[in-house]
Amino acid sequence: MAFWGAPLPDPIHARNAILAGIEMQATLKALQPYFKSRGWPLINAGIGINTGRVSVGNMGSELRVAYTVMGDEVNLASRLEGITKQYGVDIIVGENTKNAVPDFIYRELDHVRVKGKDKPVAIYEPMGLLSEASKVLQDEVRLFHEVRRYYRKQAWDQAELQLMNLQRMSPNTKLYGVYTERVAYYRNNPPAAEWDGVFVFETK
Repeated sequence: MAFWGAPLPDPIHARNAILAGIEMQATLKALQPYFKSRGWPLINAGIGINTGRVSVGNMGSELRVAYTVMGDEVNLASRLEGITKQYGVDIIVGENTKNAVPDFIYRELDHVRVKGKDKPVAIYEPMGLLSEASKVLQDEVRLFHEVRRYYRKQAWDQAELQLMNLQRMSPNTKLYGVYTERVAYYRNNPPAAEWDGVFVFETK
């Protein structure tokens, strides 16, 4: 775990957290050929980032003390890390983080209710700096957001059509397969009329 903004103030703590996460993933990918050449297993690591008020200071007991952070926002970051593999993405950030760093392009992954939380949260994948995002990437993100709109409206045919287009654009993206399976399931098992599109995770 890493945190920004303590013990010294950091006015761009959320941005620095995202940049650190992206650099960590880039470094890990660069190391994979070395691991493979040594016959070692490849390593994948999910990263969850959240922004909010926490308790910070020396915590522990007489036997062991650590300068760390605790609180609901820390717990949510941990939950976001835990569900990265469900969507096949490297980094998931919470809505507070996304709002604090507007110069990035984000893919809205879902609205979820994670274990231990009653209130659903919007989750996002940071795709890079908006100023550096190619038109192809921006078009792909925009198209997936259309899928999300159709999905919430229970317009399964339209959602499936756009997912087919996305899978042609990026066939190795697990996220599109996840939503294709959900659409197929809900078409055969329609949710209630008051369904809000929130996906519930029962495990950490």
